[in-house]
Amino acid sequence: MKRIDTNQSQPRQTGLWKGVLGGAVAGAAVSASLVAALMGPTVLAGNTTTQHPATIDQSAVSTASSETSVAEAVAAKCLPSVVAVNVTTAEGEGIGSGVILDTEGNIITNWHVAGDAESMTVTIDGQTYDATLVGGDASSDIAVIKANLNGAIVTPIEVGDSSTLVPGDWVMTLGSPLGLDQSVSTGIVSALYRNQLMADTSGNTLYTNLIQVDAAINGGNSGGALVNDQGQLVGINSLLADAGGTGSFSGIGFAIPGNYAVDIANKVIAGEQVTHAYIGLSCATVNEQTAQTNTLSVDSGAYVAEIAQGGPADAAGIQVGDIITKIGDLEVTSADSLLLAVRSNSVGDTVNVEYVRDGQTLSANVTLGSDEQLQAQQEEEAKARKEQEQQQLEQWQQFNQFDQFGQFDQFLPY
Repeated sequence: MKRIDTNQSQPRQTGLWKGVLGGAVAGAAVSASLVAALMGPTVLAGNTTTQHPATIDQSAVSTASSETSVAEAVAAKCLPSVVAVNVTTAEGEGIGSGVILDTEGNIITNWHVAGDAESMTVTIDGQTYDATLVGGDASSDIAVIKANLNGAIVTPIEVGDSSTLVPGDWVMTLGSPLGLDQSVSTGIVSALYRNQLMADTSGNTLYTNLIQVDAAINGGNSGGALVNDQGQLVGINSLLADAGGTGSFSGIGFAIPGNYAVDIANKVIAGEQVTHAYIGLSCATVNEQTAQTNTLSVDSGAYVAEIAQGGPADAAGIQVGDIITKIGDLEVTSADSLLLAVRSNSVGDTVNVEYVRDGQTLSANVTLGSDEQLQAQQEEEAKARKEQEQQQLEQWQQFNQFDQFGQFDQFLPY
């Protein structure tokens, strides 16, 4: 599975989580910014059959004709609201897509398209405008950029309700695949509630409750629109399944649900902090090896290594040493699947958590909190690391200066 911006470094897909701290049962804080991976989707080749023209059902022809009319109408309605996003980063140039949210020029796109941009322009209805990053949520891969419209009038997308989608629904993707602006492709919703983690050098991105579609998604479609047959936004195109390692669409693409993406965008535009569901514990993957080494009663799940005092898990009575096996309807087989299960819910949701303690299966209702405090702590830690790196750089520059005068050896440890 790949994220699909063009001419930018591709993220690394992780395998099953190895355990996020040292030791067989050490863990990592379960929060929005600490995520783990699930295996990518399996792509199965299907058989193609050709029907003889004489046997074609006339009702199918009528349906096809009707779908063509729908596609034309939806494309005409939505294309003015979908933009090409051209970015320049430290690594080079790239192109993605975006969706106009309001007449002020706020545009929603993927963080992996715009988050690292040093400069940026957008093309709207053939006209190019400078754009700047308003903000976003890197861990959810949503960003908001704003075009400097200089008085130009733009057409915001009509926002639909992604929660009403069901497998089989007609959808259209719009964007700039491979740099081909204003491209559309039709298909159906193939499945719902897909989860995936993407990891690269800039951090981790957790995708939950993704919409799987068979409408074409290729490089450059990132941040573009997924719309329904009413021409309403129901998703932001973000990922494709790369079965052959070619980076090309293979019939399986994924979009971030529109309700979730627009909610984050509205918070960013309003200057509000984006928060995520938080359970308040550290965990590590339990597998056959760790279970045998540590004499555990189950051979899969998430081992609770630490509990945040006063946090949601603590309040529900979960303890260090418990092995979580299920959250709501989702099976927990590892630390990564626990993280995905938590983030599949919202702040304030109450979920049933099933766990094993001393060989006995128990359950507790946990009301998920917000990771706002944890985010602040992590920002402080990141700031401290940056200051430390700067100090080390300055020391190296000092030593290098001494070395130019043949005095560097006096600083070396003997």
